[in-house]
Amino acid sequence: MNVTTILLIIINFAGALAVFLFAMKMMSEGLQKVAGSKMRAVLGKMTGSPLSGILTGTAVTAAIQSSSATTVMVVSFVNAGLLSLGGAIAVIMGANIGTTVTAWIITLLGLGGSSGYFDLPLLIAASSLAFLFMKRDKMRSVGQTVIGLALVLVGMRLLKGAMPNLEQYPALLQSLASLGGHGFWSVLLFVAIGAVLTCILQSSSATMAITLLMLYNGWIELDVGIALVMGENIGTTVTANIAATMAGIAGKRAARAHLVFNVIGVTLSLILFRPILSVVQTVIPSDGPMALSLFHTMFNVMNVGVQSWFIPQIEWIVTHLVPEKKAEKESDDYRLTYISRGPVDTAELNLQSAKKELQLFSKQVLRMYALLPELRKVKNAKEMDAVVKRIAQYEQLTDRMDMEINKFLVAVGGGSISGHGSERISTMLRISDNLESIGDSIYQIALTRKIKYSDAVHFNESQNTNLAEMSALVENALLVMDGNLVNYDHADIRAAEDAEREVNACRDRLREEHLDAIKHNRYGYEVGNVYNSLYAQYEKLADFVINVSESIDPSFKKH
Repeated sequence: MNVTTILLIIINFAGALAVFLFAMKMMSEGLQKVAGSKMRAVLGKMTGSPLSGILTGTAVTAAIQSSSATTVMVVSFVNAGLLSLGGAIAVIMGANIGTTVTAWIITLLGLGGSSGYFDLPLLIAASSLAFLFMKRDKMRSVGQTVIGLALVLVGMRLLKGAMPNLEQYPALLQSLASLGGHGFWSVLLFVAIGAVLTCILQSSSATMAITLLMLYNGWIELDVGIALVMGENIGTTVTANIAATMAGIAGKRAARAHLVFNVIGVTLSLILFRPILSVVQTVIPSDGPMALSLFHTMFNVMNVGVQSWFIPQIEWIVTHLVPEKKAEKESDDYRLTYISRGPVDTAELNLQSAKKELQLFSKQVLRMYALLPELRKVKNAKEMDAVVKRIAQYEQLTDRMDMEINKFLVAVGGGSISGHGSERISTMLRISDNLESIGDSIYQIALTRKIKYSDAVHFNESQNTNLAEMSALVENALLVMDGNLVNYDHADIRAAEDAEREVNACRDRLREEHLDAIKHNRYGYEVGNVYNSLYAQYEKLADFVINVSESIDPSFKKH
């Protein structure tokens, strides 16, 4: 075998693999668009017990055909406080069962016999054409899913054609045989190869397809294929752990739990390797892809069946692997709490984390606003500077949160996402922008108060009372806004409108009184200028507040 022949084989195989990976991504994204919002709801509500969590993880992964998507989503949900760590472990266990569906699709459809070369894929693709011309996003997503499935089968046919016949290359056959001729050490070697290959391809489905093809073409024996599959189960945990690198402590623990679960499962299977192999060969006497697919299913079902009884112990392990002190070190850094800044692979399923981050953003704004009354109580310039400095730190935090949320939402929007998902992203971008503007307004009020103190400007009792009233009304508007973000899908728009109306009415009254006071020289120009600036800044802040509720419900228009 010369160098040119080797290069051609590699290029052909890489091209076929690229088609397969693209097809899997296309099919998974189509399924996510069809069922994205429902999947979020299912994960949030159907994980009350280990059994329901396992069934949920199995159903979600089988539906979206991506265990990586499920586990990354679970990491973000744990990070967002929507899932307990125990519930996440149960869902991850179910995801391992759900991912076995892919192997059966490849075995039964991709490697099954047919009368023509592209007949089944073309038939499936043709059946989806009608969906692509429909106006509804969901129907077009169905069409994308079906075409993705067709391309998966095309990719499998291309991979089959790209694999060389080993009878023509006896040296390669001898090399493979030598690797598999060292008993249990060969099994460990191929477990490691499977893990590394899956890490490189970032797709256990692709590695599984390659393994099935190698077995189908006689490159490897069933025991080697089983070893590769076990390695793939370890390698597939890398995606979630990468996604969790920038997550909070809860998200890191969920990702580690996936790794721990699969490592324990592989270890148990290695101990019982020969008995398991005998069972598989008894049920399916042939050593072909059907037997390997059966092992894949048995392996994950057995692991879940055994380890589901030890979820608290797995929690204990990952809690010690990711101790609390790491989170304490990170607490001084202005990191996002619910959004992972790792890879964004599940575009349609990441918006729940962004919603939780916006809710936290609102809480930070409320804490920042609560510092303003302290500015009226300071006894000296040092205390004034200290309070303003704290408010300035919050203002930097709001800038940072707005930037990070926007980057995340833009990254999600850059993926394949439905029309409804795009609308949600636009809404969240507007909300984040207005929350950041609220932070700017609070900071401006603080600076105005500092100037007033530095210039020894003193308000009379009536002015202080009026500003306290305006401040209380704006605080009420902020609380209504915060409640609307918490109850995002059931926002009380009328309460937001009433709060805005009260702020505007107060502003109008203060303006009239101010103009009358200036006209009759009841206070000087400098005092009046600062006073006018403050109540105007409060009213401007309230405009940003009402914009948040308006963004949540576009049918509401501010008067």
